[in-house]
Amino acid sequence: MTWYDDLVMSHTREITATEFKARCLRLLDEVAGTGETLVVTKRGRPVVRVEPANPPLDLSGSVKLLVGADELVEPLDVDWDAESP
Repeated sequence: MTWYDDLVMSHTREITATEFKARCLRLLDEVAGTGETLVVTKRGRPVVRVEPANPPLDLSGSVKLLVGADELVEPLDVDWDAESP
């Protein structure tokens, strides 16, 4: 199992075939936009899975903090007014 399989399994939603039929195009856009997987059911049994064609990007490690965690919440040593330009 890959990281993508874990991600898909944690973002799965069930929907009835009737609801899928009524909202098909909108649901396809949602799957593509959110990366969420849909499981379409008939009479309570899963019949098909709709998942994004391109997996979402793995952003792990893509941000590098240049300050320590304690510095992120420390007040500045400068007086300032948030409303002034």
